[in-house]
Amino acid sequence: MTTSDSVQSCPFRHDEALDVDPFMTRLRKEAPIARVRMPYGEGECWLVTRYEDVRTVTSDRRFSRAALIGRDFPRITPMPIAQSEAINLMDPPALNRLRRLVVKAFSNAQVDELRPHTQRTVDELLDNMVEDGAPADVAHHLAAQLPLTTICELLDVPWGDRPKLRGWAMAMMSMAAADKTTAAEAKAGLRAYFAELTAERRRRPGDDLLSALATARVGDDVLDEHEMAVMGMLLLVTGHDTSTYMICNIIYTLLTHPERLAQLRAQPDLLPQAIEELLRYIPFRQGVGIPRVALEDVEFDGVTIKAGDTVHVSYLTANRDELAYDRADELDFERTNPAPHMTFGYGMHHCLGAHLARMELQTAIGTLLTRFPELRLAVPAEEVKWNTVSIWRYPLALPVAW
Repeated sequence: MTTSDSVQSCPFRHDEALDVDPFMTRLRKEAPIARVRMPYGEGECWLVTRYEDVRTVTSDRRFSRAALIGRDFPRITPMPIAQSEAINLMDPPALNRLRRLVVKAFSNAQVDELRPHTQRTVDELLDNMVEDGAPADVAHHLAAQLPLTTICELLDVPWGDRPKLRGWAMAMMSMAAADKTTAAEAKAGLRAYFAELTAERRRRPGDDLLSALATARVGDDVLDEHEMAVMGMLLLVTGHDTSTYMICNIIYTLLTHPERLAQLRAQPDLLPQAIEELLRYIPFRQGVGIPRVALEDVEFDGVTIKAGDTVHVSYLTANRDELAYDRADELDFERTNPAPHMTFGYGMHHCLGAHLARMELQTAIGTLLTRFPELRLAVPAEEVKWNTVSIWRYPLALPVAW
């Protein structure tokens, strides 16, 4: 393994539809452990881009998320997105404690019980799309509404509050320096909103997920008021953001890969496996997420990461690593025993909402393909406009006909 002799200044923006960032690909192949400089935050950091090395950093306790607290760490957004009390800035055993409480309130079995309701929601949203007539923007009619509706109903967020919360969640994800103040205000707004809502649910619990979290116990252990507020905020944001954009990205990818689309129509039983491959294949975001700090010196094939160094990983490049996947740049719905993709993270911080996202994606994409056998883009692919500000990569609109 080699590393660059000089520090790389990484743009961490690639806005050519859903093409893989060539800069990141080059780093994985030529300098898989590279010293880089981020757009925001103090100092330099390491960027790890190969699948096996990413797996090590995300699962080895020598690398800490909690050690980030209080640091102006290198990042791709003007303001850090994570809150200091959030589960995604914890290490074991504190992390294990919070995960146990969340899993108790939000189990896979409970998500499975939501499937019929999710199916009805998808059917209603597509009914509205049909009523509006073709061409229609599937980003607006389906993707922007299903995940937000699902998580807000799980949390029992009042209808009138949902547009405001969605606006705050989007503002937090901007990579533009000019949006720093707006992002900070959005983060504070979400925090204050969920501080009030979770306090109310603790006083008067209902049948919703926030109430379940407020009353969840493992022995004598419960979530405190700060943990509850941050957890509510985290569930709202992560519970709809990724799914919203992945619904659009998957539809776009299928409609621009006609052979794969035809295969899925001919073999609908492939859908769960196809969704996993699409999650692996699609570069769903820009750059990197939340880094870690090395607690001691760690060596990767001759490259030494020093104690105290900040270390970022790229799940995107790991998902396309040819050392982990045969024909990594091909979309193949029939891979045999592929390595688990890293779209929902890996190791101790694997996404708690992954099961919900999978259920939503399977329901939305499966229903769309069944209901519209002639579904197609209503404009040439090169005319689709893409977001160029957020950490997420997605089409601003996706006009389709059927």
